[in-house]
Amino acid sequence: MDNRITAKIISMEDIISAGCFDVDKTVAVIEKALISYKNGRIIMPDKISQIFDEKTQDRINCMPATLLDEKICGLKWVSVFPDNPVLRNVPNVSGLIVLSELERGFPVAVMDGTFITAFRTACMGAIGAKHLARPDSKVIGFIGSGEQAKMHLITMKHMIPGIEVCRVSSKDSVSEMSFIEEMQRRFPDIRFESCASDYDRASTGADIIVTAVSCQAPLLKAKTIKDGAFYCHVAGWEDEYEVPLKADKIVCDQWECVKHRTQTISRLYQQGRLKDEDIYADIVDIIDGTKPGRENENEFIYFNSVGLSFIDVAVAYSFFKQVTDTGSGTDWDIKNSAFI
Repeated sequence: MDNRITAKIISMEDIISAGCFDVDKTVAVIEKALISYKNGRIIMPDKISQIFDEKTQDRINCMPATLLDEKICGLKWVSVFPDNPVLRNVPNVSGLIVLSELERGFPVAVMDGTFITAFRTACMGAIGAKHLARPDSKVIGFIGSGEQAKMHLITMKHMIPGIEVCRVSSKDSVSEMSFIEEMQRRFPDIRFESCASDYDRASTGADIIVTAVSCQAPLLKAKTIKDGAFYCHVAGWEDEYEVPLKADKIVCDQWECVKHRTQTISRLYQQGRLKDEDIYADIVDIIDGTKPGRENENEFIYFNSVGLSFIDVAVAYSFFKQVTDTGSGTDWDIKNSAFI
């Protein structure tokens, strides 16, 4: 009997060099995984979150999931330290993903989870835009200018190619200009506008609004949101309560997970101001045709993505296969001989 245990160590560079940075392929993987979960083919235990500082929300999350059809079990171990960029000049999110096969239960990969987290989150936002934004959207406004904002612009522009104007607002103009300089090179056809930390300016009249921030504060105001807008809510509490209460439709990646968290609509639910029947749909119900997405050009649609562990595992597994097929990654001999 072969008692060896081997796995691949896969870095972010391995993932990118293998060509995994592909919006269409990753969107397809996510939509397939959402349908599989709805059909009972995925196991997703509750996330375990260890919060070390209630004020800053410094935390490390443990997020497991199993893809039954693929016979893969995975775990994302991800840290979120919101003050990192300001205090330490390092990213606020970092993580690893571990994959194991279900025949013997042996690990097969230890992977970078930071890029996967950022990319799958932005691809989920792009799925929301695909089904819920006006296809003729021209103006996108960002509150937040970090890596997640950049990744969302990349995936949103791919999904809605007609975007012509990008407004960006952040805590300081330096980060806004850094965002613009980097993204202007990638998208020379977009006119970028620095909003000088004026969040209202970024969102007023925008067709698509994205809040990609780490703070817990109601930065997005309902008065700035026009009819027909699509709002992609990425993190926690970043919009005032009147924003979701104003929406014609509220759509979640998964309401049952969202309702127990600390996001804006979660807080409204816990206060009794939002009920289950106020949620229009989970995004999978729109993907599989159970419910229509956008039905007219005047609907303001609120999309809330909490992040689902099985999406991380599904995306990681697809990347693992692609990296392995290209011969990338580093082979790791965990155990070469019997110990019992």
